[in-house]
Amino acid sequence: MTKQTQPTAEPMFDVAHLAAIELYSPRVDESVRFFTGLLGMLEVKRDGRSVYLRAYEDPYRYSLKITDRKEAGGGIISFRAHSEQALARRSKALADAGLGSGWKASDLGTGESYHFTSPDGHKMELVWDVHYADVPSDGKSPLLNRPSKRPTQGVPVRRLDHVNLLCSNVTKNKNAFIEQLGFRLSEHIVTGDGSELGAWIRTTALAHDVALMQDATGARGRLHHVCYWYGYPQHLLDIADLFAENDIKIEAGPGKHGISQAHFLYCFEPGGNRVELFGDAGYLIFDPAWKAITWKEADIEKGVIWIGASLQGEVFRDGTPVVEEPAAPAVAAE
Repeated sequence: MTKQTQPTAEPMFDVAHLAAIELYSPRVDESVRFFTGLLGMLEVKRDGRSVYLRAYEDPYRYSLKITDRKEAGGGIISFRAHSEQALARRSKALADAGLGSGWKASDLGTGESYHFTSPDGHKMELVWDVHYADVPSDGKSPLLNRPSKRPTQGVPVRRLDHVNLLCSNVTKNKNAFIEQLGFRLSEHIVTGDGSELGAWIRTTALAHDVALMQDATGARGRLHHVCYWYGYPQHLLDIADLFAENDIKIEAGPGKHGISQAHFLYCFEPGGNRVELFGDAGYLIFDPAWKAITWKEADIEKGVIWIGASLQGEVFRDGTPVVEEPAAPAVAAE
């Protein structure tokens, strides 16, 4: 006879995925030309001080909003709930945890959204009602499962992949994502004293939808990077050629991470924000009982770079908005 055990809490699956991100740029027109001309994204609309863009396989009306500001940085990060009921449950949980800031009117392509912050102050929203990509007839792909034709300019990215957030306390922010939003931990870096230097968390089968990294400056709520996915490593070599010929700074790569196992390249768009490009999907997680991978300090070199040159200290230190010189180095990025 099977021994009866006390059941654990039912897993929470109320958040479907990362839907969109806003970047602040002091050079909006140049930022837009970077994303459209080199990364092949499609401009959807201009509205006041903001420009809305989407990649050709993004399902919704936009995945990137670029807003005119005096300094670079991350704006609102949008997640989509699994249902209207899921949105109601999460909004209550966020409010009860003291992280909610209330319901707000819809932005372009979404219904009413619930706004909240991470413990560090990163601005976020959760939505259910969305507008799907409105593609003109001459832009539709004959592949019925692809919203738009593959663009013919630049080396086009296919979809939004993940966002990496700098945190004053990785564990505190990680726990909020897990406890209030139902994220699951894929991998993390743990020091000898048990503190976390980085955590990779997900709501999908991707190795991560959000990465959290210790901010070496001690600042709160900064952006490390936004990441778009290409499909194949060759595209990273192609875009590296275009970047070199168009004065776009390549910070690191092409290379391959150990954590996530994805080919990558880090660069800076003209507004000053770091952008990561993936050349393949890395590994996917289908195991519902996945046990998080723990990287110790001795393992970090292989975790950060599996193939390629080592990353320089600036990759671990710099984010947007820019702050003063850090007090101590951090050790992980992806």
